[in-house]
Amino acid sequence: MSSSPLAPTDTGTPPGDTRPSLTVLSGFWPAATYAVARALLAADPTLILIRHDLADLGNGTVHRIVRDSGGRLEDERITLAHGCASCTLREDVLPTLARLARAHPRRDLVLMLPEVVEPEAVAAVCAHCRVDEVPLTDLVRIDSYLTVVDAEHLLDGLASTEGLKALGIQAADNDDRALADVIARQIEYADTLVLWGRSRDGAYGLDGSAVLLERMAPWATQVRVDGDVVDADALTRRLRGTHRHRPETPAVLARGLEGRSLGRHEPQSDCGVVSVVFRARRPFHPRRLHDVLEDVNSDVVRSRGHLWLASQPETVVAWEFAGGGLRLGSLGRWLVALPDAHWDGISDHRRLAAALDWDPYYGDRHQLLVFVGMDLDPDALHRTLADCLLTDAELADGEDTWRHYDDPLAGCFPLAHLDPNRAGDSPA
Repeated sequence: MSSSPLAPTDTGTPPGDTRPSLTVLSGFWPAATYAVARALLAADPTLILIRHDLADLGNGTVHRIVRDSGGRLEDERITLAHGCASCTLREDVLPTLARLARAHPRRDLVLMLPEVVEPEAVAAVCAHCRVDEVPLTDLVRIDSYLTVVDAEHLLDGLASTEGLKALGIQAADNDDRALADVIARQIEYADTLVLWGRSRDGAYGLDGSAVLLERMAPWATQVRVDGDVVDADALTRRLRGTHRHRPETPAVLARGLEGRSLGRHEPQSDCGVVSVVFRARRPFHPRRLHDVLEDVNSDVVRSRGHLWLASQPETVVAWEFAGGGLRLGSLGRWLVALPDAHWDGISDHRRLAAALDWDPYYGDRHQLLVFVGMDLDPDALHRTLADCLLTDAELADGEDTWRHYDDPLAGCFPLAHLDPNRAGDSPA
């Protein structure tokens, strides 16, 4: 690793903004993530790194370490809150960031997350929680959410069917997440992706990993680091002072509802990687869709999106697949099924996206699913999903008939009761 520690680092802070810059660093492979953190510290002696080590989780403690290029500034063990690492981090991260920002107003911060923490959850806490009645964003300026992936282990991680519990690295007793889910979500929420190291399959494997990351998170800026010597100053210029994070950016699964990109349709194979976007206005027949769920994801590394079922026409159904497991959930109500009194609780972006694509019959309801995998057959995938849509004859029967279809997913997506005369209860 080379650097010129005495050279000033241009962090690109806007004139007049005196808040310390915060870079949030995540990644499932700690050696690669920490290597990036060390490079950033080497390039800027004023930078402060905060990380939480979960190695002693079994003993009921989380180890918080604060350091700069000169060594440790703080070293403290925190008692586990409610037996949950995530709860402990929520209760410690924000006060620590606020305290450091106040104590060192001219020093930027890097928060390195433990390997099983998802950056989207941290972003939600930073956006909505206060420290001593002050929003964290009044004290720090979030520059970028940066995810580091290990080129040698990326494909194995995304293909893994193991859960965090089986690996003994769960964040809480009720943490049922799969390893592949965590890695995929870390990648997808990133503003910046660092592809670290070499692939065991050589240059072609490294190129394939880069394409896969681009298909999974086309909105993220990608940086490769695969040399024996890392130029810390050059890397810092690409990773800090980028202003890539936009606080108004919604959760990944909600982006499609706001008219934002969920993925790109790239049906031609590039290093074996194919990306397929499926869109439709008609509803899915619940039984026909249920019967092909395994088939449509058989060659898929990651799929995500939202859909609507004819038998549950009020519900936006979330779709998320990784590591051999499909998760379906609720994203709330379609706007066409939402009483007018509740529209004030909907974001401007979502209302605008719905208005631009409003259908006289379907309203804002539609299907949007993105599939990324190795050597997918886009035409076969499209035919399989299209065959699950209602036919003309079924459409003509109307909603009263649809609601009585055989639905293996009935009751899986309960919606909160809405008082049509009272605003304030809004869908996700």
